[in-house]
Amino acid sequence: MAIPPYDLVAATRHVSKKDRALARVIREVGPCALEISSRQSPYQALVESIVYQQLSGRAAATIYGRLCRSFGSSRCPKPQQVLESSDEQLRGAGLSRSKAAALRDLATHALADRIPTRTQALRLPDDELIARLTEVRGVGRWTAEMFLIFNLGRPDVLPVDDYGVRKGFARTQGREVLPRPKELTDHGERWRPFRSVASWYLWRACELA
Repeated sequence: MAIPPYDLVAATRHVSKKDRALARVIREVGPCALEISSRQSPYQALVESIVYQQLSGRAAATIYGRLCRSFGSSRCPKPQQVLESSDEQLRGAGLSRSKAAALRDLATHALADRIPTRTQALRLPDDELIARLTEVRGVGRWTAEMFLIFNLGRPDVLPVDDYGVRKGFARTQGREVLPRPKELTDHGERWRPFRSVASWYLWRACELA
């Protein structure tokens, strides 16, 4: 794990200055501890994301480890290995039928050079990268946004469909009803260009008593 390639202190100061309600959460939580997985390629990150979808962390980690070991390694299987594997191998690791199909589609995209390398991804703007990644079956906008925040360290991503972000926003505003995505998008304009840090604090707001 590593720190993002931007100044977290300056980003936190900016968000706090622009939003009094979120500033109270920031004071209670303390310094932003957002970390990124800086060594994963987009392909590797998406394999892990697909496996982890709709599962608890512990269950997903078990299945991911089992999947890797089924290919004789503790590392992410290569695209060619995934395509050459049988349904029984993928399902035997604990993957659902839809996740197995998503991994095969991802592998197909990777072998066709439609999944950017990490170097290429670092040069692509957010919207273009999201468009490229969401062409893969089972990879939605939320998954792509998580990749931008926690793998590439992009500073200005606001996942408005994320339940935790919406719940955290409602708590900072002292209300019970979750915001609609457009409301959150409009409010989040004040956090630019550090909406990723604002999102991190909204997730932390859900953990506060």
